[in-house]
Amino acid sequence: MTTDRHRRTAVAGFLACVLALVVARGSEAWLGLIPCAFCLLERWPYYIGASLGLLAALLPRAPGRAVLWLLALVTLGGAGLSFVHVGVEQRWWPDPLPECTAPNLAGLSTTQRIAAMPARPAKNCEDADFLIPGVPVSLTQMGCAYALAISAGLAISLAGNRRRPR
Repeated sequence: MTTDRHRRTAVAGFLACVLALVVARGSEAWLGLIPCAFCLLERWPYYIGASLGLLAALLPRAPGRAVLWLLALVTLGGAGLSFVHVGVEQRWWPDPLPECTAPNLAGLSTTQRIAAMPARPAKNCEDADFLIPGVPVSLTQMGCAYALAISAGLAISLAGNRRRPR
């Protein structure tokens, strides 16, 4: 992989991660969607990925290439998180996050119940959000496909250029 191609791949990985974060924040600001705990957790691979993409662009070719492989693995992990969330939305398995279940307030006084209430209402992780009305593809499913596409694109770019000279 030439240095120019390495930097283009790194910048593309960085921009792909930033785009995912912009879409997530934009869906909150412009569409009024409330993220659940799983949605917030799924953003972490993109935060890490954006940092790795930027780092890979700044590093020389050999270490930058290793960082790009790490970026591909991080986005693949993000796809795994999204897949678990898709399974929760489809009710294939129960939600593993305690933040997505209602608190048990039995036996608490009114004051204790009020103190236990979150400052911002939480969204149930089983409730899917759909971007396009009438199309049964949730944002979580789109996010899973997007993370897989980023990971596959990086892996194909890196594997396809491993034998080319500098």
